Amino acid sequence: MQSPLLSRRTLFGLTGAAALTLTAAACSTGPSTGGADAASPSAGGAASFPVTVKHAYGETTIAKQPTRVATVSWVNDDVALALGVVPVAVPKNEWGGNASGSTPWKDAKLAALGASWGSAKAPAQFSEADGVNVTEIAKAAPDVILAAYSGLKKEDYDKLSKIAPVVAFPELAYGTPWQESTRLIGQALGKSAEAEKLVTNLENRIKESAAKYPLAGKTFIYGNLEPAKADGVNIYTAADNRPRFLSQLGMKLAPVVTEKTTDSKAFFIPWSAEKANELSSDVFVTWVPEAKTAAQITADPLLSQIPAIKRGALVADTDNTLTLSVSAASPLSLPYALEKFLPLLGDAAKKA
Repeated sequence: MQSPLLSRRTLFGLTGAAALTLTAAACSTGPSTGGADAASPSAGGAASFPVTVKHAYGETTIAKQPTRVATVSWVNDDVALALGVVPVAVPKNEWGGNASGSTPWKDAKLAALGASWGSAKAPAQFSEADGVNVTEIAKAAPDVILAAYSGLKKEDYDKLSKIAPVVAFPELAYGTPWQESTRLIGQALGKSAEAEKLVTNLENRIKESAAKYPLAGKTFIYGNLEPAKADGVNIYTAADNRPRFLSQLGMKLAPVVTEKTTDSKAFFIPWSAEKANELSSDVFVTWVPEAKTAAQITADPLLSQIPAIKRGALVADTDNTLTLSVSAASPLSLPYALEKFLPLLGDAAKKA
């Protein structure tokens, strides 16, 4: 799961060479011991199959409701779990994860579905450190492979399609909004009604949570900052999940960013630190590998000239798991982000 900055799976922090390889960007039904029950049609009536899902590589037809679902990348397994479907195989969270190669929100949902790690119903896990793990996915014998949020390459799509129908990302690699991932996966699993309800309920929860903080109408820039480097600034655009999340909170992406990216599908733009003073917004959000980096940013002769940083309206997140919950946004991760991230953002907004 490594890639350079230009990959859509790149996460926040690019402070130091190691961070340049961090990547941010998998879903299925339970093992034979229990996943088939989890994936069964909702009580309201059987889903209509076959279904055809459109994506970046064409169309995928799923002949009947899946009972063994495998996933690649992040987010997809979260969505399946949120829909009550326990995957047969999922990739490990090798960045931002815990000792189980998982996340707090995934652990909680697996437990609620009776499929905690180590139990008979738990998904098999595999590594994606070297890319899509076709071999391990094949071992799981899935009847559908979910990659609605991913950077799946055509060559990997073709390989996986020989194992089972594949639902690839709809347009941009690692650029699928969580709402669209949820609806696509809901369609593939025969749970469109449940998916729509998930989206509506979470959108309402986001609005209600945001209303508790002085965020409405505040401008923001979401990026990464590397002290002492002239090219140490990269700014995320509206095509990335991080700014999307803040926009859903009622904030506005700063005009200095929107004006530079009106017709662009790029998920970030580079910015010279020598022009840091032009990055005007009420709040600036970044990821840092450790607390001392935040102090280095505020002391940096160039980065400290960013208007929001001069006012103390900097959110410098040091928690990789929290960063993951926003970057790889899903119906399971966003409630975690609302609880942990909003207080940090609210404090910064008060200084705007």
